Order: sequence, then structure tokens, then C-alpha cells
Amino acid sequence: MSKNGYSRKGAFGQINHYDENGHKVGESWPSLFGGMNEYDENGKKVGYSTQGLFGGYNHYDESWHNSGYTPFFDPWGSGRNIDESFDEECEDDPE
Repeated sequence: MSKNGYSRKGAFGQINHYDENGHKVGESWPSLFGGMNEYDENGKKVGYSTQGLFGGYNHYDESWHNSGYTPFFDPWGSGRNIDESFDEECEDDPE
């Protein structure tokens, strides 16, 4: 997963997300209980993020299915998101 684009803090507390060409692709707004509601460029809610137990962030889609995790400590500065593809890889492993 490569990291393209950037994010900036907005005037009203939101975080605006842009692609590598500077076009707005979404925004995140603080929620009532401390997480962030995530919206696409059309204003449709596409997910929610909440801080995990050890400082990372858990990401959920609009149906509250876990869609990834961003670790708190990232020594390589990759900004990576550990997503559900890890779970899909583990489904093939017999227990």
C-alpha cells in the first residue's frame, strides 16, 4: 500500500484529505465520543475511526466492519494502514 496525497486541518476542526494532485477526496470530522467520522468527496459517510487501547487507530467502514488499523508507533514513518487483507490471508490457514 502506498501513501499518496496529504491531509490538512480545516477551519472548523475537520481534517481535509487531498490526492497527490491537490483535489479533495474526503474529510474527517470529530465525533461526539472522541473518534472521527469519515466522509467522501460527496459528503457521504464512509467510515469511522476510533483510538485503540495502545494509541493506534481502529478503522471501520459504514457497516461497522473492521477495515484496518494504523499503529501508534511507526518507526519507518510509512503511515501504513494494516487492513483487512491480513485477515483474508489468515482465512486460508487451518486452525
